[in-house]
Amino acid sequence: MATHNITGRQGENLAVQYFTQKGYDILHCNWRHGHWEVDIIASHNKILHFIEVKTRRTATFGHPEENIDAKKIKYLINASEEFLYQYPQWTRIQFDVLAITLLKDKEPDFFLIEDVYE
Repeated sequence: MATHNITGRQGENLAVQYFTQKGYDILHCNWRHGHWEVDIIASHNKILHFIEVKTRRTATFGHPEENIDAKKIKYLINASEEFLYQYPQWTRIQFDVLAITLLKDKEPDFFLIEDVYE
């Protein structure tokens, strides 16, 4: 498995722990429909959260959240529309980004950006 895939998987595992500790109920990890994917779908306070997780091991190329562009947000929205078609009981949704930086010999750094699209 390529290093970036290992980093991504590690980041998603850390993200699940992060959200679980904050009281979120994790409903799905890596939920797919066609070529769209949502890293984490969770509920918290009666809100359905579609969460994109971005992880980096170095700051050389900037912060992880800087790598999420309009195309990625559009994919997240498209996936959420299909999810809501399949599970129409949800009336309140939110799109979030969790950026994780894994620097050697340091604790993981988490940066949550909530409600990135309205």
